[in-house]
Amino acid sequence: MLRLNTNITWFLFLICIAPITAQGQSEQGSQRWRSLFDGKTMQNWKKTNYGGEGDVQVTKKQILMEFGYSLSGVTYTGKALPKTNYEIRVDAIKLDGNDFFCGMTFPVADSYCSFIVGGWGGAVVGLSSLDGLDASENETTRYMTFDHNKWYRVRVRVEPHQIRCWINRKLVVYQGIEGRKITTRNEVNLNKPFGFATWETRAALKNIQVRELKVKQPK
Repeated sequence: MLRLNTNITWFLFLICIAPITAQGQSEQGSQRWRSLFDGKTMQNWKKTNYGGEGDVQVTKKQILMEFGYSLSGVTYTGKALPKTNYEIRVDAIKLDGNDFFCGMTFPVADSYCSFIVGGWGGAVVGLSSLDGLDASENETTRYMTFDHNKWYRVRVRVEPHQIRCWINRKLVVYQGIEGRKITTRNEVNLNKPFGFATWETRAALKNIQVRELKVKQPK
């Protein structure tokens, strides 16, 4: 009886640590995170001139984006980023307003895409665009609730065959992209090659980081 209980205990233990082990293996397959924002200045960043954009400033180690009519945002001007086999993460907060507070535009091979967090009235999450369909129309569309004055960790992983996105460590996009047309909406084209936008929403960003993924070379 004691032997049976011991076997059951080990079985339950292995089940519990499996996700941690898998995550650890994933972390080992990556380079170290590199910061893209120094928390003090707008070095390597510029306010995006959409027309009607709100003010942008650095305060409390954050990039604060004020209300725009309709877009406000920032575009990265620093060292060129990878186009595939990389991850980008950021902490984003919605301070006021009811639309997307984190519209991240990023490179995907020879094109670009955007990950929208809290769009179309505050709930839509997804990629814009796949085969001409935006985040509210394609298979990545999902609906989530986002509270004001709460930080959310947003992470995007780009590989040649897929894009994956997490919000607070929850996988929310797992999308194959082989044979798909990847584009951005015209409104955020000025955020290329990498940047963030908000829509009639006051928001802030911090801890903007990138890392390359180690790719195994075929023998």
